[in-house]
Amino acid sequence: MTSKVKGTVQGLLSGMFWGLDTALNGVVLTLAPFIFTDNRLVSGALLLAFFHDFISALLLTVGMGVRGELKGLVSLLRKRSAHFVILAALFAGPLGMRSYLIAVDLIGSSLTATISAMYPAVAAVLGAVFLKDYLNKRGWFGLALTILAIIILGYTNLSSFNSLFWGVLAALLCVFGWASESVITAYGMKEDISPKQALLIRQWTSSLAYLMFMFFEGQIVYSLSQVVTSASMLLLVALATIGTLSYLCYYSAIDTIGP
Repeated sequence: MTSKVKGTVQGLLSGMFWGLDTALNGVVLTLAPFIFTDNRLVSGALLLAFFHDFISALLLTVGMGVRGELKGLVSLLRKRSAHFVILAALFAGPLGMRSYLIAVDLIGSSLTATISAMYPAVAAVLGAVFLKDYLNKRGWFGLALTILAIIILGYTNLSSFNSLFWGVLAALLCVFGWASESVITAYGMKEDISPKQALLIRQWTSSLAYLMFMFFEGQIVYSLSQVVTSASMLLLVALATIGTLSYLCYYSAIDTIGP
């Protein structure tokens, strides 16, 4: 299999897993304790974002530890490439993923997914500007079809949501965050860091960032205990596993064929 075909398959698998991840995110946000209105609780979107990336980070750490792939990780964190991945994680998680979940909560998973699907187009533009990674005519044609589909799907759903403005704004912030992540991560992986190592750094960075935000939104210990002891926890583990598979395919595709 050529690298181009391999990267394309990885990108397609990432999209398929992410579609399932999106649908499950919408389901989880309708369950306890994410739907509770309790002043002691951190917002449902922030709680879900934290558990999504934290469980993913744990799964990656255990998996890489069993395979002996954690050696040299501490020294890797001192390198310039890892610093770029950490920066990308801040764009992807606290900005991108949190905005994404807020949008799912406000306008639903369907419209959020169609708007957020624009991030490859924005990443392609940013990649051309900063990395000189240019798409061919067929690539631009494909992106144009995607954006056209987004407009059609979005238009047919406009009358369904009362919080349309804020939901669309959150989805657009998500687009910017994820597009920036794609380009910054691609730059970081050009040197001496593998997609799996980059993803591990990304997930731990975003998890810690979410944890910091949670201190300002509610009672963190109470909020975490409510989730861990809820019936939603098993679904969260499944969700994080699917998200991890999507991220792994995505980072591998970025490394193989570019943002």
